[in-house]
Amino acid sequence: MRNSVLLASLIAAAALAACGKKEEPAPAVVTPPPAAVTPAPAPPPPPAAAPATPDTSATTPAPSPGSQSALDAANAATDAAKKKEDAPKQ
Repeated sequence: MRNSVLLASLIAAAALAACGKKEEPAPAVVTPPPAAVTPAPAPPPPPAAAPATPDTSATTPAPSPGSQSALDAANAATDAAKKKEDAPKQ
């Protein structure tokens, strides 16, 4: 009988040890290496001062005929959309 009590005690101790609270080691905190510091690029030099009056020899290019027709088509589509929006709804 003494052996059975000893055996039961060992089984109970093993069960308690297996079911007990397990303490896992804390995960190691890995710190990233510091970022390399790069100096900011030097700002570009300021542009040369523009003349106060526009150059009369420089002319503005005239719009191409295709762009004018595209503008007319866009305006017509806008007008049609406005008329459709203002029409009474049934």
